[in-house]
Amino acid sequence: MSRTYKISILPGDGIGREVVPQAVNVLQAAEELVGGFQMDLHKYECGGEFYRKEKREWTIEAEEFTKKEADAVLLGAIGAVNSDGSSVRLPDGNLAGYSIVIGLRMELDLFANVRPVKLYEGVWTPLSGKGPDDIDMTIIRENTEGLYSPTRGTLKRGKESELAIDTRVITRKGSERVIRYAFHLAVNSHGAPSDRQKRVTCVDKSNLLAGCQLFRSVFDEIAQEYPSVEKDYAYVDAWTQWCLRKPEYYNVVVAPNEFGDIITDLGAAVQGGLGVAPAGNIGVKHGVFEPVHGSAPKYYGSNSANPIAAILALSMMLDWLGTEHRDKKVKSAGELIKASVAELLREGKVRTLDLCVGPWSSVSPSSTENVTSEIIKLLKRIQTKR
Repeated sequence: MSRTYKISILPGDGIGREVVPQAVNVLQAAEELVGGFQMDLHKYECGGEFYRKEKREWTIEAEEFTKKEADAVLLGAIGAVNSDGSSVRLPDGNLAGYSIVIGLRMELDLFANVRPVKLYEGVWTPLSGKGPDDIDMTIIRENTEGLYSPTRGTLKRGKESELAIDTRVITRKGSERVIRYAFHLAVNSHGAPSDRQKRVTCVDKSNLLAGCQLFRSVFDEIAQEYPSVEKDYAYVDAWTQWCLRKPEYYNVVVAPNEFGDIITDLGAAVQGGLGVAPAGNIGVKHGVFEPVHGSAPKYYGSNSANPIAAILALSMMLDWLGTEHRDKKVKSAGELIKASVAELLREGKVRTLDLCVGPWSSVSPSSTENVTSEIIKLLKRIQTKR
C-alpha cells in the first residue's frame, strides 16, 4: 500500500515564487513516473510580501499545518522590499518572515543545517584546475544556537544606539547532536574525493573562544564512537584558504552556527554559485528544505532565476523522507531528480544566465520554465531506461 506524505509548500518572496512552483512541477512528474507513493501538497503564501498586505507573516492555517501536520516543508526564499528599496521589517526590527525562517528552525528543533557542496559536470568553478572529481563535500552547520541565539540587545540613550550586545551560546547538547549527525553522515558516505577516506573536519576557533573549545572537546568525545572515520581539525580562518587550495581533501565538515553560515557560502561559490546550492534543515522528526539563494526581488517576474537549487532541495527532501520512512520509492524519486539535473548540466545546452559562464559563456540563456521543462523530459528519458 502506497504512503501519502503531507508537504507544506511555502514559496515565500521574490524568485522563491518562481522556482518553488517549478520544483513542484518536477515533484509531480517524478511522483507519476516512479509511483508507489502520493504527495498531498498544501501551498501557502508567506513572508515579507504577505506581511505588507496582511500585517502578519502567514495565516494561522499555514502555521498550524506546517508545524503540526506536514511531513516535510519545501521553502522558497524570504525577504521583500518597500517601494524605497528598504527591507520589509517587523516592529521588532527583524525581517518580515523571521518567524518562518528562524522560527521554524527553533520551534521544530531543526538542529542540523545540511549543505551539500558538489560540483556537477558542466558547471564552472572559480577554482582553476579543479573539477567535479575534486569538489564533493557536505557541510553540517549547527542550526539552533551559537551567535544567532536570540540573546541580544541594544542600549539606547534617547534615540541614539550606544551599545549592542550579541551573546554566543554553545551547549553540550547542541554540540553533541550535530557532531554525531556529521559522523553518522560520514560513515554512510563515499569518503573524500582525494583518498576516499571517511573524514569529519571540525571547523572552529578553539584557539581563542571558549564556546569553540567546548565544541571541539565534544567533537573528540563523539569521534571515539566512530573509529572508522578520521577526525580532522581546522580553525575557521585557515579552513577558508584550505578549502580553496585543496577542496578534494574534505568529506564532511561540521561547525558552530555562525562559522558554518559563512563557510557554506564559500562552499556555494566553489560549486558554481547559489543557483545550484540546496540545503536541508533537519531535526529528529521534521525537515525543511530550501534553495540557498535569497529572494532577489529585482529579478522576480523576469523568468530568469535558476530553479536547480530548489529542485535539488526537493531531491534532498525526498531522500530524507525515504530514509525516515524506509520508503524505497520515495528515495528512488529523489535519485531520479538528481540524476536528471546532473544530465541537464552535463549536456550543457539548457541553462539559466548564471551558469552561462566559463566554457559555457557562449550558450544562450534559457528561462526558468524552459530549464524545468528540460529536466522533466530527462526524468522521463532516464526512468524509461531504468
